[in-house]
Amino acid sequence: MRVSTEDQARDGFSLPEQRERLETFCRFKGYEIIDYYQDAGISAKTGNIRPEFERLKEDIKSKKINTIISLKLDRITRSIYDWENLITFLDENNAYIDCANDEVNTTTANGKMISRLLMSVSQNEIERTSERTKVGLAGAIKQGHIPSKAPLGYKHENKKLVIDYSTKDIVVRIFDLYYNGYSYQKISNLFNEEKVLGKDNWRDSTIVGILENEIYKGDFVHGKNTKHPTYYEDVVEPIISKEMWEDCQVQKKKNSRNYQRTLTYLYLQKLKCPKCNRILGGKATTKKNGKTYYYYYCHDCKIEFRENLINEYFNQFIGELVEYDSVVNQFFLPMIRQKFDEPKEELQKEINEQKAKLDRIKKAYINGVFKLKEYDEERKIVEKTIETLETELNNTDCAEELRFTPKDILLKRDIDFINKIKLNKEYQERTKTWNDYRISRKNKNLE
Repeated sequence: MRVSTEDQARDGFSLPEQRERLETFCRFKGYEIIDYYQDAGISAKTGNIRPEFERLKEDIKSKKINTIISLKLDRITRSIYDWENLITFLDENNAYIDCANDEVNTTTANGKMISRLLMSVSQNEIERTSERTKVGLAGAIKQGHIPSKAPLGYKHENKKLVIDYSTKDIVVRIFDLYYNGYSYQKISNLFNEEKVLGKDNWRDSTIVGILENEIYKGDFVHGKNTKHPTYYEDVVEPIISKEMWEDCQVQKKKNSRNYQRTLTYLYLQKLKCPKCNRILGGKATTKKNGKTYYYYYCHDCKIEFRENLINEYFNQFIGELVEYDSVVNQFFLPMIRQKFDEPKEELQKEINEQKAKLDRIKKAYINGVFKLKEYDEERKIVEKTIETLETELNNTDCAEELRFTPKDILLKRDIDFINKIKLNKEYQERTKTWNDYRISRKNKNLE
């Protein structure tokens, strides 16, 4: 069962009426009703999403049903393309269609041919309806019935778009200001200062939308964001002349060419004003010596920051971050890794073996196998090995707890600082800090 918006006004096509007639038809035919599928307010044109129709197809796939019962073919679809796909789908799933009002039998070639003829008539009907709708819409637009929200400077009166003289002068002023060199941002800032219409949230995008709207010269573009927009000339009373509107479009292109950046701003679109939280803009000054100085500013709050100052804070932050990372990688990470690379059991076993070896050396010396000098050399080697293994075992015990505190980090940092002073060469060889990197700024010519 299906009704579209246009069908709801027709007699005999309401959903309850369709349901009653289909149930009677099923009783006459001896069909068992498994489920009801109804799409309310959805047209059967190609491309429309019909949830119930998709559910119906899934039930056919799962063999829950094998017959679709409908009053007419156009309740199922009005597209020849969709109908051919449906016929193929039904053949693949051993299902067919039975219509109460149309003599359709999809199990035979003749039945399929008749269904295609009926579908062609149905598609022709929907295409003619679409054409009539477009003609009616075009006629309404030409009479001033604009199907959109009234823009600034206009209002709807008796369904027609007419000039609103209480706001008309604001639109005229926007075009005049822009024509005389004001930018979008400058106009919006000026309107915010003056609280035009009691608002202080004018944006440059609002100004752009007004300047690009053809309605202010009396024209209207229907479907502006579609592939095939329709342009209507002289459909409403204009607020500005066509010459002024075109001149402003030419001015916009000039401004666009002149506003191409030739400098690289490292922090552009990355900094916010600490007072109003708006994104900071960028500017630069070049001195006589050819050196360029960069600044970031908030136009509203009259705040500006030198890029060198931002670099200092940024470098300090990155330096601390890199330093912390270096401490973890050099000191704590090896301890943690050691926990996995050298388990406690293996270390303890090796220590025990070395201690046993030390006992054997002592016994050999007592029995006269070693002389004192040879004994001392062997003993020192074994004792050194045991000391090294016990140190590794202690580090493993520490790593297993994984309880590193900020004091541990600070202590290691202080140790590194001392090493940097006393052993600067060795420290520099094993440590690479943020300050070792250099900013590469290349001026860009975007033209």
